[in-house]
Amino acid sequence: MLPFLREHFGNPSSAHGYGRIAREAVARARSEVACLLGCEADEIIFTSGGTEASNLAIRGSRKGDRRRLVTSVIEHPATSEPVASLERQGYQVVRLGVDASGQVATRELAAAIDESTALVSLMHSNNETGTMQPVREAAVAARRVSALIHTDAAQSVGKVAVDVRDLGVDLLSVVGHKFYAPKGVGALYVRRGVRIDPLMLGGGHEYGIRPGTENVASIVGLGAACAIARRDLECESARVRALRDRLLALLSAAIPKLALNGHSTERLPNTLNVRFPDVSATALLSRATGIAASTGAACHAGTETPSGTLLAMGIGDAEALGSVRLSLGRATSLEAIERAADELAVAWRLLVAGNERRLQVEN
Repeated sequence: MLPFLREHFGNPSSAHGYGRIAREAVARARSEVACLLGCEADEIIFTSGGTEASNLAIRGSRKGDRRRLVTSVIEHPATSEPVASLERQGYQVVRLGVDASGQVATRELAAAIDESTALVSLMHSNNETGTMQPVREAAVAARRVSALIHTDAAQSVGKVAVDVRDLGVDLLSVVGHKFYAPKGVGALYVRRGVRIDPLMLGGGHEYGIRPGTENVASIVGLGAACAIARRDLECESARVRALRDRLLALLSAAIPKLALNGHSTERLPNTLNVRFPDVSATALLSRATGIAASTGAACHAGTETPSGTLLAMGIGDAEALGSVRLSLGRATSLEAIERAADELAVAWRLLVAGNERRLQVEN
């Protein structure tokens, strides 16, 4: 990225030499994204990130006279909010539930998609549990009735193989910072023949779909991240999966009744969401100061709110509030896994002991 932050400052839309260098860099990056996704370069639209990509797909896709949208109850707000916006405009929205593993049932999915369906939007993998969704099956059902299908693959791209032809999707959202590209850049795959109306008006950038001068340096970074991900995908996924499973084994051995949230096998290799018994996840992480992790819950003004995703899986409020999402990455080592497991176990034991003392005093 550095040359495009320093000397190569040209506008890709300009005809002069400065512009040509920038334009060629954007074209190379577009090809790298396309190679990772298994599509053609002209099917990639650069965006400011996943939120814009999903908004473009959901709000910008042409729906004709069809007024039905099918999605799930566990979608990221980048999907659920645009869908809700269309619902307020009169569209019928079917929000499918999930089972105890966090997956949408394929039978219910197929039953929900009928000839009035304009668009199906189903995430590729969940951002909290990592559970993979039946996107391929959804695409088959959508294709039968000539409905479009979009998938938010923000969590999956760069971690597992994501091939748009194999999935059969029409639209797919990519988020750069989820696999080491810079923040503030993403992409939308748009299958050839699918018509998208721009959400913003301006120049003819990105085939007229996303106007505005391209963020060349970040686009170059996204292309480089895609090239690295494609090169290392198989070996890095296997390495991280082994570390994730080791972390679960260490935590399970140290903490009785620790439970996994999500599918036992059909989930991302880097994601481990577990619930710690008899404690608040917020309190746990406040004691485990050497760990950067997420509770998967929203905290507003000191009030803990259980994760909607976990509640949709049938997990009770108290158990959901005791859940922690642990994410692994390229920098994660076995030593780090062992330190994390030890610190979490110590923090859990201290909290449980403190809770027991309080109960004794109260009684």
